[in-house]
Amino acid sequence: MRPKPMVEIGGRPILWHIMKGYSAYGFNDFVICLGYKGYFIKEFFANYFLHNTDVTIDTEANQLIWHRTPSEKWRVTLIDTGEETMTGGRLARIRPYLDDDIFCMTYGDAVADIDVGALVDFHRSHGRLATVSAVELTARFGNMDIENQRVAAFKEKPVNSGNWISGGFFVLSPQVLDLIDGDQCIWERQPLETLVERGQLMCYQHQGFWHCMDNIRDKATLEQLWQKGAPWKTW
Repeated sequence: MRPKPMVEIGGRPILWHIMKGYSAYGFNDFVICLGYKGYFIKEFFANYFLHNTDVTIDTEANQLIWHRTPSEKWRVTLIDTGEETMTGGRLARIRPYLDDDIFCMTYGDAVADIDVGALVDFHRSHGRLATVSAVELTARFGNMDIENQRVAAFKEKPVNSGNWISGGFFVLSPQVLDLIDGDQCIWERQPLETLVERGQLMCYQHQGFWHCMDNIRDKATLEQLWQKGAPWKTW
C-alpha cells in the first residue's frame, strides 16, 4: 500500500496535482513532510526525469540521453518527519528548511482550483499570523424538500450554503511554529485553537472547486472529473 499523496489521479500522484496548482501561480520551492512509506515519494522525485521523459539508455557508455525535459521548475526538499509524528509536529520538524518569510502549507489529499496568489495577497493584507482557506461543504446525497409527504423539490448533492469547512491551503507566518509543542502536537487542535483565541486566524473563502480524497469513492470521482477536464486544473 502506498502513502495517500502517491495515489494516482489520471496516472499522476495527487501530490503532483497539488504541486502543479501551486506552480501555476509561481510557487516552485517545496518542502514535503515524509511519513508513512515516504520512500515512495523520494523514489518518485529522484527518478522524476525517468518517469516523465523519453530516454535513450546507452549501456556501453553507462549514459542516459534525455530527449525532452519536464516543464516543472521545482525545487523539492524531502524531509523524513517520522511515521508517528502528528501534523503539528511535522511542521515543527521542517522549521530549519524555512526562511523568515511567510509560507504556504497544505495536506496531500485534496485538490482545488484555488488562486494561491490571491490567497497569499489576502494573508499579507490583514497582517495576522495565519490564514486558512474555507470551502463550502457539498452534500454526499441529494436533498429533498417535503410538503405533506410530497416531494416539492429535489436537489442533487447541493452545496450547503453557509456550511464552511477547512479546505487546508494555509498561509502561515513563521511565528506560528512557536505554538507547536513536540511531535505529538496536532496542528488542528492547540495551535489553531490558540490562534483563534488570540484573533490571529483569518479565513479566505474559496467558492470554486475543492475535493478531498478520503476513500476509494473519492478517488473514482476524481478520476471521472479528470477525464472530463479536471475542474481543479489551473495550469
